[in-house]
Amino acid sequence: MTLQRIAQTAANLYPERKAVCFDECNNKIPATYTYKTVTTLATELTDFLREKCDLTGSLVIGLYCYPGINLPSWIIGILQVPAAYSPIDPDALPTLTTYVMNKCNFKYVLVEKDKLDKFKVTFEHLFCHNFLEIQNVGLLLFQRNSSNVDVNLLIDHENGKNERPAETSYWKENTVDQNETKQSKELLDVSEKYSLAYVLHTSGTTGIPKIVRVPHRCIVPNILHLRDLFQITPDDVIFMASPLTFDPSVVELFVTLASGASLLIVPHLIKMVPQELSEALFQRHRVSVLQATPTLLRRFGVQRIKSTILSASTSLRVLALGGEEFPGLNVLRSWKGKGNKTQVFNIYGITEVSCWATCHKIPEVSLGSDHRFDSLVPLGTPLSGTRVEVKDSSGSAILEGEGQVFIGGEERVCFLDDEVTLPRGTMRATGDFVRVKDSEMFYLGRKDNQIKRHGKRLNVEHIRQLAEDNCQVEACAVIWYQQEKLILFVVPKGSFEGGDLFRKLQEYLPSYAVPDELLLIETLPFTSHGKIDVSELNKVYSSHLNSRRCERKLNQREELWERLQWFWKRLLNLPDDSSSISEDSLFLNSGGDSLKSLRLHDEIENLVGRTVPGLLEVILSHSIAEVYKHVLKTAFPNEDQKLSHDSSVKRQRRDSSGEEPRRKCVEPKAGGSLKSDAHNVGFVAVSRGNRLWSTEEHLKNQCNAGIQLRELMPTSPIVSEEGRDEVSKHNETIASNANRTEVNSVQQTHLKENLGRTAGKLTLDVRWKADLGKCVDASPLVVIPTIDQISASVYTGSHSHVIQAVDLYSGKVKWERCLADRVESSACVSMCGNFIIVGCYNGLVYILRSSNGEIHWTFAAKDAVKSSAAMDPSTGLVFIGSHDQHVYALDIYKEECVWKLHSEAGAVFSSPYLNLLPHHLYIATLGGMLLAVNPVMGSPIWKSVCGKPVFSSPHCNKDSVCVGCVDGNFYCFSHFGQKVWQFSTNGPIFSSPCISSFTREVFFGSHDHFIYCCNMEGTLMWKFETTSTVYATPFVFHSRDLEDKTLLAVISTDGRIWILNAKTGVVEGSGKLPGEVFSSPVIWGTKLVVGCRNNYVYCLDLCISKNNETV
Repeated sequence: MTLQRIAQTAANLYPERKAVCFDECNNKIPATYTYKTVTTLATELTDFLREKCDLTGSLVIGLYCYPGINLPSWIIGILQVPAAYSPIDPDALPTLTTYVMNKCNFKYVLVEKDKLDKFKVTFEHLFCHNFLEIQNVGLLLFQRNSSNVDVNLLIDHENGKNERPAETSYWKENTVDQNETKQSKELLDVSEKYSLAYVLHTSGTTGIPKIVRVPHRCIVPNILHLRDLFQITPDDVIFMASPLTFDPSVVELFVTLASGASLLIVPHLIKMVPQELSEALFQRHRVSVLQATPTLLRRFGVQRIKSTILSASTSLRVLALGGEEFPGLNVLRSWKGKGNKTQVFNIYGITEVSCWATCHKIPEVSLGSDHRFDSLVPLGTPLSGTRVEVKDSSGSAILEGEGQVFIGGEERVCFLDDEVTLPRGTMRATGDFVRVKDSEMFYLGRKDNQIKRHGKRLNVEHIRQLAEDNCQVEACAVIWYQQEKLILFVVPKGSFEGGDLFRKLQEYLPSYAVPDELLLIETLPFTSHGKIDVSELNKVYSSHLNSRRCERKLNQREELWERLQWFWKRLLNLPDDSSSISEDSLFLNSGGDSLKSLRLHDEIENLVGRTVPGLLEVILSHSIAEVYKHVLKTAFPNEDQKLSHDSSVKRQRRDSSGEEPRRKCVEPKAGGSLKSDAHNVGFVAVSRGNRLWSTEEHLKNQCNAGIQLRELMPTSPIVSEEGRDEVSKHNETIASNANRTEVNSVQQTHLKENLGRTAGKLTLDVRWKADLGKCVDASPLVVIPTIDQISASVYTGSHSHVIQAVDLYSGKVKWERCLADRVESSACVSMCGNFIIVGCYNGLVYILRSSNGEIHWTFAAKDAVKSSAAMDPSTGLVFIGSHDQHVYALDIYKEECVWKLHSEAGAVFSSPYLNLLPHHLYIATLGGMLLAVNPVMGSPIWKSVCGKPVFSSPHCNKDSVCVGCVDGNFYCFSHFGQKVWQFSTNGPIFSSPCISSFTREVFFGSHDHFIYCCNMEGTLMWKFETTSTVYATPFVFHSRDLEDKTLLAVISTDGRIWILNAKTGVVEGSGKLPGEVFSSPVIWGTKLVVGCRNNYVYCLDLCISKNNETV
């Protein structure tokens, strides 16, 4: 009996039933295949492989793919050849995958079509350059280069001479001719034709990965017995929880296909988001059978497990937990809701004897609320064809007492690594220890978990289980760190008190078993197989130790100053015996560059032992004295920060006028829709990177707005999908006066400044400039009233503490407000248009009246606010980040904080981005994390780690969210957290993405001096080299007055401005401002507004040159 045979039997009985469903969880209709479709596609693949592949010997074909709708067809199609399949994880380390390919000597690999580029980049050198596409199946066939195949490792049958199977039915089970199999009846031979079903490898976390070759005769009894134990019927929906490289996936797949049931598959990233996964499994698809590791189940959280997964109304009929120690009965009782009838099974096995060996059904009476006793759960009885023995250290079988488990069986045998023949009934040592009592086996732990401490032997799993019984513990893990210290990691629940837990452990454990230290952790790391990642926990504790050591090292401020100077000299190649570094020395001006800045950043953080918020930005733009003071706040937070007698003291939050601003400290609470008593004004607001928002009143009166909505509006958040379609259909070229209407008196005020323009079709003339007193790094906000566009305003802050409102057309200052500290935050407009929101270095968020600049309200964060605010047009909430590592949701009308969220990974420098569909708030941190947050409740949805600080602000389109990172990579994620692609540049990326609905590309700059244009598949369309690093965000726009072209405004830090053709990257015009530029340009009509470090905000007119007719 083979796997493909048992699947065919069910397919013949249920051809029209749903066999597989793939739900991407992106609001699209899930894809489904019937059993008839699965078998048809499998047959097409089999035909192709039989025609193109050399079937000599025992054939193993690699399968490089993610699980999807075609997965059952692909696996069955390979098995029918007949050949064994070997799954290859596209996300695995290339070195591991290459090792497995070489060890297994794959002749052929099937590659999922969508993963072609990724496969070629990493493994193309191992395979022939020509590959074959299999129509209708979505796979490509690669053949191994003959020079890369080790013929000495090929396992061929001694009489195999290019035979091909002669069966007319692909589903017919293959029998082996007795004349071909001359092996001994007492030996199993891996080279026996058509005997292997699949080839896997162990994780390799404890050494070199083992190759495991699994015959059909080993796994089929497992499948059939578990199908009967779980009483699977065609009405069941079974979730594929395991990755393909973990052998429980074989059970999930073939228990389904052997029963006529339906298999549910979701993307890997959805499995990482408990809320999304719970909704998909138990609300949309009503999953009835779930096989998982306890760690994977714990990720849902006790509340969701009890209220949804194991509730009285749950769809879940069978829960089988395996791969790790089974939870205690008390834990199970805390998980089960009242009236829940889910059958719970403890399944146990090892990959070396794939897949499961024993099974035990938890009696319902043991889980009843009236039973308060706790006990270990037995491993259960052996499954069909499996033999289980317990032996002591001398190898003798024991009937009572403790010993190691051995697993095998007459034909329950797998081949490891280079094994070719094995005796029937081979038994494998598991490394797991049990206690045998009354013929039942109770799990004690891995051999690795048996440690000797203070001369006594103990099991760390027993400590973990005892700690987990505490009602304040969500989950926990124990490690034996470097065989020296016992460390307990706890994910707390509710109001956690570490002292209470320690007292409980001291009460129930002998003194030698009490942990040395307890560390709180937000979530336990786990491997791709769903098990606790012990190696990652060791790294976490190592980092914790390093942090404490560094605190002890830096016991004097003078030592920090000395070490900082030493780093400075070393990275700038200055002699160690040179004189002290001048306090006003700038790193970049002293010979540093972006890469050296990153190295200095890492050196300082390693010295301090913790994240230093905003450090990289300070290194790049401030003196060594200011770097020192900045680090000092982290290294010695409780001391005054003084470098010399004339150095400034720690920044105080105070109003520059001497008046203490009104600050309302409100506990965060759940948010709802907001209503303003203020009169709403129709307007359009434009900010950096093509972030444009318009009020509903504006859309209703769009004919009078004088703009081209389709051309200027990347998103129209407050419009429904139907409404957006109507806007697009309504006269795509609405009459535009914004680019043409000029008042004579205004024209006469133009400044005749030469920007050093070069040859090109466009010229840049200074229309006006406004003096803000000091550097202007903030980007402008342009707000255009619907009724009177000529009264449009530009709002910009500066280092002088001043924020100004300037008339867009005339340059006249409408109002000016001096705040308590410097302003780098770009302004944001409220939903009603009556308020401007801006952050300040003193930690305050100012809400100013847009009409006169009066302070309406201030909110106090606990550190500098350089982030620019984002506004949710569906609720009116305003979101802003701070260097205190929090993001705040503010109701500016009720003058309260609705919620705040800790970023988990450093300060929030960049600006949040609010996406309406799906309704996500995206936040990037200087700890290198991208977070998706529920904007109403402030709860995290998913997170992804970039690894290095993120200064770039995220930006979205309907399918993706993009962000740059100082590691030089530009990342694109789906709205559900899956990394779609990344693009590498040759320098850190501080520039934010520019995305617009009227182009299909994304634009961004890098410190390597280039502007990049990529399509939304991650392919480079063009790049343009500027004359300096690029910090500013590009701005793409379309103007009928500028030859009806789509153009891109780009500014490098040396002040040079380029207007490029957005489609080709060709220069259409250029100029230069008299100072450095870190501000990003904003364009309205033919007017470009940008800040400059010469203390001015500039408004430039873009005009067609009369002297240049060609570029």
